[in-house]
Amino acid sequence: MKPLLTSLAMPPLAPLLLALLGMLLAWRRKRGGLVLVALSLAALWLLSCHGTAVWLARHALPQFDAVTTAQLKANQVQAVVILGGGVLPDAPEYGGASQPSPVTAARLRYGIWLARQSGLPLAFSGGIGWAADGMPTASEAEVAARVAQQAFGFALRWSEAVSRDTDGNARLLAPVLMREGVQRIALVTDAWHMPRSVAAFERAGFVVTPAPMGFTRPIESTLLEWLPSAQGLLASRQVLRECLGLAVVRFTLM
Repeated sequence: MKPLLTSLAMPPLAPLLLALLGMLLAWRRKRGGLVLVALSLAALWLLSCHGTAVWLARHALPQFDAVTTAQLKANQVQAVVILGGGVLPDAPEYGGASQPSPVTAARLRYGIWLARQSGLPLAFSGGIGWAADGMPTASEAEVAARVAQQAFGFALRWSEAVSRDTDGNARLLAPVLMREGVQRIALVTDAWHMPRSVAAFERAGFVVTPAPMGFTRPIESTLLEWLPSAQGLLASRQVLRECLGLAVVRFTLM
């Protein structure tokens, strides 16, 4: 139910449902129906602009700067922890073997680079997410371990392959690391995902140094940034989903 409820609250489905409601009201000759349709379509247009995603990321979420190896040393970080972000269940070009999603692949690449730069051991946390429930796929951690070794020649020291969401990442990885005395970590995930991730890992008892990547920044000319695109819609959806997630966490902890 979690992925379904999230989809209902996020674009593009939420504005489209409101537009459908407006059309129903207009068909029944309700004065506000056409206004609701217009507002819904305007919202969908705006949320499909990458410029909107950039603005939301800067103003609706807590900000984190990129980390340096000097900061890792100063904070006495003991390990780099990467959070999974999904898998591609069936990649025909690799003989049908599961592969990391673009999000997971980017996090894995940066985490390995950071571990090499700092000389720190690497941990990965990620099972099969709620959205992939029931699909024939390997866990994010299994895929990450294989790709890290095959593509980068780097071995994960710790791997947690059962968690299904961010809270699970923190809760299930904690005993794996802490029984080896690891409590101070550098946490690798997308910048838009970092606020909720830091909160979850701090609740699990870790001392966290954020190591964000995948920042939501302008990527095209100003004109193109404010024209609707699938990329802009995805970026806005990611930021809004994190805003919703933070609100849910705050409510549940009240």
